[in-house]
Amino acid sequence: MSAQDDSQSLTQTATSAPATTPVRHTHNNVASAYLYIVATPIGNMGDITARAIDTLKQVDIIACEDTRTSGKLLANFGIDTQTWAYHEHNSEIQTPKIIEMIQRGHSVALISDAGTPLISDPGYQLVQAAHAAGVGVVPIVGASAAIAALSVAGLPSDKFSFVGFLPAKTHGRVKQLEQYIERTETLIFYEAPHRIVVSLKDMASVFGDNRPATLCRELTKTFETVKKSTLGELAQFVEADNNQQKGEIVLVVGGNVNNDSDDDSIHDELLLRLLQDLSVKKAAALASELTGVKKNTLYQRLLDLQKSE
Repeated sequence: MSAQDDSQSLTQTATSAPATTPVRHTHNNVASAYLYIVATPIGNMGDITARAIDTLKQVDIIACEDTRTSGKLLANFGIDTQTWAYHEHNSEIQTPKIIEMIQRGHSVALISDAGTPLISDPGYQLVQAAHAAGVGVVPIVGASAAIAALSVAGLPSDKFSFVGFLPAKTHGRVKQLEQYIERTETLIFYEAPHRIVVSLKDMASVFGDNRPATLCRELTKTFETVKKSTLGELAQFVEADNNQQKGEIVLVVGGNVNNDSDDDSIHDELLLRLLQDLSVKKAAALASELTGVKKNTLYQRLLDLQKSE
């Protein structure tokens, strides 16, 4: 049955019944007239929560990014709830239909292909519309690739920014990365496997070869990779192993810890000392290894220091 047929069928059912008054949900029961944002596993089926299963079994509709992909998950847990396709290409059409269903007293769950919905996935328009319509939105928490990667990255987690996917083309990717050069918090990126090598090289070029980073690939799956190193070394590691260029990839990159004035003064002292024995090029390379600051940045600073002497 198509999504359009599903919509017509459920609309007929809803029209023939009086609208129900929304009631507060409980931990074990799904209430009518609510939108549930349900997290699903990112790889290991054992990571689904009991509450997620109960919710998906009890709601009237499950809106999913890809009905075929989600169908396998639902079948695995014996869930036969009606599904609607909801993705970036039909969200403008489906959003008002779903909100209308909820307002008529039906309960709807939104899931993505994997993980927590709305995290680099479609869906925010639906949640936005739900709030605007006075519809209750309930999170059913669970797996998230970004948070899972952060938890094992071995990088500061008190402050972080989720960047998501970078632009596909080199110019746009580098331009966006340059906006994060001075950011001190940990950065979380998603990347497609066919772009992982060039993206790591671009990151190493923009942030510096020695910027600490962790590659998290196929988290919770059989061939999981968690490797902490530097951007330069990770680029070499991934390029040398085709297996690391497959699957779902999260990159966690350390922030810039060398961008305050005290550090700048320390760098200048170090650079001046190195200039006594080394050429500008060699001094920049060695200082980059010691500080993690981009070599080109230090090279330019060395030239400035030479002029000011």
